[in-house]
Amino acid sequence: MSQPDILSFSQHAHEPQCEPRQPVPFIDLREQHQTIRDDVMQAVTRVFDSQHFILGDELSRFETECASYCDSLDAIGCASGSDALLLALMALGVGPGDEVITSPFSFFATAGSIDRVGAKPVFVDIRPQTFNMNPDLVADAVTPATKAIMPVHLFGQCVEMEPLWRIAVRHGLPIIEDAAQALGARYRGRRAGVLGTIGCFSFFPTKNLGAAGDGGLMTTDDPDLSARLRRLRVHGDVGGYQHVEAGINSRLDALQAAVLSVKLKHLDDWSRARAANAARYTAGIEERGLAEFVQPPPVAPDREHVFNQYCIRIADGMRDAVAASLKQQNVGCAVYYPKPLHLQPCFERWGYREGDLPEAERAASEILALPIYPELGESRQQIVLDTLTEAVAAARWSAQRGDAARKAA
Repeated sequence: MSQPDILSFSQHAHEPQCEPRQPVPFIDLREQHQTIRDDVMQAVTRVFDSQHFILGDELSRFETECASYCDSLDAIGCASGSDALLLALMALGVGPGDEVITSPFSFFATAGSIDRVGAKPVFVDIRPQTFNMNPDLVADAVTPATKAIMPVHLFGQCVEMEPLWRIAVRHGLPIIEDAAQALGARYRGRRAGVLGTIGCFSFFPTKNLGAAGDGGLMTTDDPDLSARLRRLRVHGDVGGYQHVEAGINSRLDALQAAVLSVKLKHLDDWSRARAANAARYTAGIEERGLAEFVQPPPVAPDREHVFNQYCIRIADGMRDAVAASLKQQNVGCAVYYPKPLHLQPCFERWGYREGDLPEAERAASEILALPIYPELGESRQQIVLDTLTEAVAAARWSAQRGDAARKAA
C-alpha cells in the first residue's frame, strides 16, 4: 500500500471490520513447546528419577554448553537474570559510594541491581536508532567514583562496544554486559557475553532461550571472577560450611538446566526465524507506505540481531492510539519501556529530572513491540501488518479531524 493509499483509507479507518481476523498473540510459548515436548519431558523425568535438584551434573553440563556457545572460559548458572547482575556487581566489589554507568532505557533490574548493592546508577542517554547506550557520552560520565560500566544489549542487538573498550582500558574499569535479551547476538563476530568482563543473561520464559520459570547465567574469561561468582551464589561457601564472605542463595535448579539444555540446541534456528520475521516486517512497513509514521528497528553495522523484541517507533504522538487499535483487533503488542529508569520514583534521590535524557524519554513515548516469536509465521505477520496499517490510518484520520476542529474554533 502506497502513502496515498494510507491517506485515502483514513476516511474509512474508523469503520469496523466485517469479519474478525484471526487473533495474533504477542507471544505463544505453547507452540514452541509442542515442537520439543517429548525431549523436554524426557529431560524433566531424568531429573526426577535422579532426585538431584540442586547444582549437580545437569547444571554442570548446561554451564559447559553455554560456555562453549558463547565462547567463554566459564559459565555460571544462577536463579535469575536480575541475580546475575547483582552477583556480577558483588564479585567486582561494587558497593556504597561507587558509581556504575549504564542506560536509562532498560528493564528495571539493570539499575535496580546497582542500587541494591548501594551504588549509584549514572545514566547516559541512548542512540535513538538502536535504543542502546550512546558510547559517545560515556567518557564524560566517568568520575573518580566510577567502578564499572554496564551496557545493555537491548532487544537482542549488541551495544557499540569498541568505544567502551577504550574507555574501560583508559580508566581501568570492568564492563558488565547486561545481555539478558541478547543470548546469541554478535558484535564483530563475537557473541554477547564475551564482550566485557562478565556477561549476564536471563532465562525468563519469554526470552529467546526461556526456562520453565526464572533462571540466569553469568559468563567470564577470568578464572578468579569465575571462582568468586560460584562462591557468591551459595552464600560465599567454599565447601564444608566454610563461608569466606557473605553471598546470596542464587542457584539455577537442575530442572531448569535440563530444560534449557534441550532448548539450547534449537536456539540458533529460533534466532534465524526471528530475524526472518523481522525482515518481513521491515519490508512490509516500507511496501505499505508506513515509513513516514513507523520506524522499524535497524540492524547496526557489524551486528547480528537476535530480536528478542521487534520494536518500532510511531511518530506524531500516535503510539497509544495505534496500540489500542491493535489490541482491539486482537493483535498483541507491548510497550518496552513506558518510563525510563531515571524517572522511576524509587530513584528520585539520584536527582534526575524529566528532560535530562531526552532520547530515552522520547523512545518511551514512541516505542511499540510487535509479535516476533519464531513460530509466528508469514500469514499471521500479514494480519499484524494489515492491522497496523489500518491503525496508523485511523490515528492519522483522528489527528486530522482534531486539527480541523481546532482551526475551526
